[in-house]
Amino acid sequence: MDETPDIPTEHEYQAALARGLLPIREVARRTGVNPVTLRAWERRYGLIVPLRTSKGHRLYAEDEVARIQLILTWLNRGVAVGQVKGLLKAKRPAIEAESEPDSLWDNQRRQLLNAIGALSERQLDECFNSAMALYPPRTLYRQLLQPLLAELELRWRCQFGAQVERVFLYSWLRSKLGTRLYHNNRLCTGAPLLLINFSELPMEPGLWLTAWLASSDDCLVEVFDWPVPPAELALAIARIEPRALLLYSSQTLSADGLPRLLNNSTCPILLAGPAAAIHREIVQAQNNDKLPPTCPDDPLAAVDALAELGLLHNR
Repeated sequence: MDETPDIPTEHEYQAALARGLLPIREVARRTGVNPVTLRAWERRYGLIVPLRTSKGHRLYAEDEVARIQLILTWLNRGVAVGQVKGLLKAKRPAIEAESEPDSLWDNQRRQLLNAIGALSERQLDECFNSAMALYPPRTLYRQLLQPLLAELELRWRCQFGAQVERVFLYSWLRSKLGTRLYHNNRLCTGAPLLLINFSELPMEPGLWLTAWLASSDDCLVEVFDWPVPPAELALAIARIEPRALLLYSSQTLSADGLPRLLNNSTCPILLAGPAAAIHREIVQAQNNDKLPPTCPDDPLAAVDALAELGLLHNR
């Protein structure tokens, strides 16, 4: 599938602006739905109908942007993309969707679980690629990946072979999302957001999910997926000059070292992951204008916190 953004000619672009129309790149920026997914919604499901230039480039009116936002509301309620068109035609309000035991998300989660159990990288990749083509990252995280990881944590508590499955999945996840970050970073400029694995666990999945979600909002992202001694963090910050530092950990941190680290930072710093909930009182007790008082304990909450603090600006 072609992922090259549609670029109208300068004349068409200016004419579109004068008429209040938007090119697909701007719509993707405003809605968080990438151009590939917007095209899939149009071609496969007829959910949106953009106007076309003489060369076939897509242009969107404000009512189409509003329609995309409504589609996102339904998707975030757990409705399958194939069911959204009927709901839009019926003009039903986007209230809580009726849940079905055998929903699309349940089926997709089972497919991923089967692929993980079989240690089948190709099967796992195909399932995830199919979902990624139809759903924006936030919806995928909320409806598929977050429930998947929660179910796996329960399964891994009492299953022989749990560590093999864990290493397989985390290795795949880092490779998959790392590739997305690499390509997104080529399109972004400005100071990066620096994410540090601040636990002793390798390949923290929450770290990579946070990085992926932030990157999907057109933010340049750098990831250090290995513990960095606190004394050397200052060196990394001085050389990279990040817009903000996000420390992700699912483990308890040193109670003595954390306040010193937070106070010595020269850029905004955010503690995220389960450790944020564990150390919430320590973080909130710091009187430091570089330290946001928020303590997000999951990837989506971390990205939302960065956005609210103005640390997740567009390219």
